[in-house]
Amino acid sequence: MRIIFFGDSITQQGVSKTGYISLLKNKLATHTFELIGAGINGNKVYDLFLRLEADVISKKPDLVFIYIGVNDVWHKQSSGTGTDYYKFIKFYQAIIDKIKQAESEIILCTPSVIGENLKEAQEVNEELDQYADAIRDLAKRNQLHLCDLRRAFLKFEQEHNPELINAGVLTTDGVHLNTEGNTLVAEMILPFILNPYKKE
Repeated sequence: MRIIFFGDSITQQGVSKTGYISLLKNKLATHTFELIGAGINGNKVYDLFLRLEADVISKKPDLVFIYIGVNDVWHKQSSGTGTDYYKFIKFYQAIIDKIKQAESEIILCTPSVIGENLKEAQEVNEELDQYADAIRDLAKRNQLHLCDLRRAFLKFEQEHNPELINAGVLTTDGVHLNTEGNTLVAEMILPFILNPYKKE
């Protein structure tokens, strides 16, 4: 079973020794799975659309995880190059349509966090919530499975970040995952790999 993880730098780093893709490979070592990381630093949803054919469809995967959205929001504030909400939905739907045409199964992942101090980063997190809601709606509309990383990260932060630090609980810098964050993502994704065809 060939599985592609399609995303940005979080997924690019997922193939590192302690990355979530490597952790999944270790957990699935006794099974016949091929896990491929297709993450590129700085990517937003339209970058994924532009490289979809080369990095996903041409490899004929059985299953594709789409994990995008952080840069679409984050880069609006950091560099003014994010993705407008309705364009985000339009490009995301186009990606889903193309992968469906290729007859691969798809699992959508909501984006995790931009800053771990949820009170301090209130404005950007409200916008990230909006984009996460859009992905939840896309999953329902397209009858796809949803791996709700956003919800899991928020719950973990509420329970394990009483000091409201901005990084160091699940991330190294407020965005990119540390070992704990990668472990959480791997734990969330694993059931979808073992049973990708089950619909909630």
